[in-house]
Amino acid sequence: MNSSHKITMLGTGVIGMFYTMTLHKYRSRDRVHTVFSQSEERAKSFAGEWSIPKYTTNMEEAINDPETDVVVIGIPNHRHKEAVLMAAEAKKAILCTKPLGRNAAEAKEMLDAVEKAGVFSAYLEDLVYTPKTLKSLEAVKKGALGKVLWVRSRETHPGPHSAWFWDMEKAGGGALIDMGCHCAEIIRNFIGKDIRPVEVMCWADTLVHNIPAEDHGIALVRFENGSMGQIEVSWAFRGGMDLRDEVAGTEGTIWLDHFLKTGFQMFTNVGSGGYVAEKAEGDIGWLFPVGDEVNELGYTHMFIDVFDAMDKGTEPMESFYDGYVVNAIIDACYRSAKSKKWEPVELELWKGREGYKREKAAEGIVDEKYDLIKTEKMPDGRIKLILREKQTGEIVEKTK
Repeated sequence: MNSSHKITMLGTGVIGMFYTMTLHKYRSRDRVHTVFSQSEERAKSFAGEWSIPKYTTNMEEAINDPETDVVVIGIPNHRHKEAVLMAAEAKKAILCTKPLGRNAAEAKEMLDAVEKAGVFSAYLEDLVYTPKTLKSLEAVKKGALGKVLWVRSRETHPGPHSAWFWDMEKAGGGALIDMGCHCAEIIRNFIGKDIRPVEVMCWADTLVHNIPAEDHGIALVRFENGSMGQIEVSWAFRGGMDLRDEVAGTEGTIWLDHFLKTGFQMFTNVGSGGYVAEKAEGDIGWLFPVGDEVNELGYTHMFIDVFDAMDKGTEPMESFYDGYVVNAIIDACYRSAKSKKWEPVELELWKGREGYKREKAAEGIVDEKYDLIKTEKMPDGRIKLILREKQTGEIVEKTK
């Protein structure tokens, strides 16, 4: 078991900054030792800001640094595969940001590479690690909601930070690949990652920005057990970053608001004097600051889980395989947006449950004649029963 790790950080953008901030603050024994950026000026300033001994504009040099044992990938989507293949060859542990690939074919190639090399790998899907999500998942696993029937996951904001996100070739798409990947994995976690996603119906369009990629998308994902996931994304939402999840089950409901309603609101007529929160559109008027941003976005618990798994030789909560499944779901979204039809989720490799038989709808037996549909307490205190007559199928109501 390693007591500490030296890390090669690929990328000095917002993600690289959040990753480094989290590692140095919460995993202080594990340090970024080498940082790569395409800009020498940015690499140098980033290294100075975070007390990183080495910086370079040569990705191969950064990955093959003999002093580092972990490579963290926080660079644009079109370079993920290149970095993963290079790091796998170097026999380094590999942690890759979302989405794993620009499509499922790329993701599968990366998954195959790490499995063939026998190296540790993890998919850095931070939004399944938020404190609220982890607490909610624990409740769901204990049966607090019964069977999960429907999960709605929404991520919207005014648009990405960097130019490459808006480039369809480099990113692999628009808002769906950028943010829908978060939503898809949140949905999978609540419904059950062993339950196969079967098909997708998706609408996507470019409503605001002068780009070929979509800036809006809504998708329905049907799972083999009958549960439904709903993805909502937008690059034109005004007012900051809106991260919300809703989970509905046979026995309960969970509503999560991660970013705009954190219980911290502030009004200023003169400005807050700097950074407020990711994707905040200004610093005057009513503001929604975040007390500990990297923690609220899941980075803290994500890196704790990943490095603990690495040290113990176990699987992290989010693997490259999960990233591959997510890419397959998003691929189906894009096919459906074009065809205007339900499209299958094409998985060359499926590690979950096979031949799942959908459970019959639960029926409450009242007596030999009736099955119970619903019990309701009326304002006058009487109990109303909605019933189905077994022989005829007629729906009736009775009070008592």
